[in-house]
Amino acid sequence: MSAATTNGRRQAVAVILGSAFGVETLGELELEPVEVATRHGPAVLHRTVGGGRPAYVLFRHGLRHRWLPNQIPYRAHAAALAEVGCGALLVTSSVGVLHPELPLNVPLVVGDLLTMDNRLPDGSACTMFPAVAAGHGHLVLSEGLLSPALRAQVRRLAAGLGIEVWRREVVFGYVSGPRSKTRAENRMWAALGADVNSMTLAPEVILANELEIPTAAFVIGHKYSLPTGDAPDRRGVDRSLVESRGAQRDLVLAFLRGGEPVAFGNHLYRYRESVR
Repeated sequence: MSAATTNGRRQAVAVILGSAFGVETLGELELEPVEVATRHGPAVLHRTVGGGRPAYVLFRHGLRHRWLPNQIPYRAHAAALAEVGCGALLVTSSVGVLHPELPLNVPLVVGDLLTMDNRLPDGSACTMFPAVAAGHGHLVLSEGLLSPALRAQVRRLAAGLGIEVWRREVVFGYVSGPRSKTRAENRMWAALGADVNSMTLAPEVILANELEIPTAAFVIGHKYSLPTGDAPDRRGVDRSLVESRGAQRDLVLAFLRGGEPVAFGNHLYRYRESVR
């Protein structure tokens, strides 16, 4: 049994951070690296030092932005979070905003995901079960990929800090990287119902659910991806990522310190369970 598991319940919390973050950007938070071996390869998590509940940070791109979005070892990351007993996962991302009424640099709680196909960037199925294995099954969504209980926690933590969170939840459109989207593609995503889009986040949410890890997500719009808008230059993107980091940091720290594991609300359906 994991040291972060009590009476079969996972006790740790974790946050996945993106391009805007490195160890030095989390201020006074002290972290220690922990390498976790999984059957999908090794993964490095960073455990917070001090405090009561185990809490971990996962830098999705590796430190110094080692991996492009299509190079991230998604399965190893998800397996490592399960191994350390993660019972509440918060996934963050800086995103392009598809509708002009949505604000930049304000936390947007994600209520649902929109993907064109359930695949990882390498073309394989987005699943922890790429081959026949003991315990594999179908993920059946009862409460959705994003836990209502954890989404409520994010809003409560933000309110306690006086952080403005956009009043409605948004739909996240997943677009595999590493290139940005064309104007025609952004028109399509907006027409399909996406409010924001980006090159990560969705695989992490899906894989965590297959490992029965309750998950929530909030995103920050760091630029507008309007169909008629001009693409920003590199300097503009760098500046916008720095600004979005400031809007995310306090809420991330609050979740690491005050987030609570919740019950998993979906179900892994294994065929033999129905065979008599």
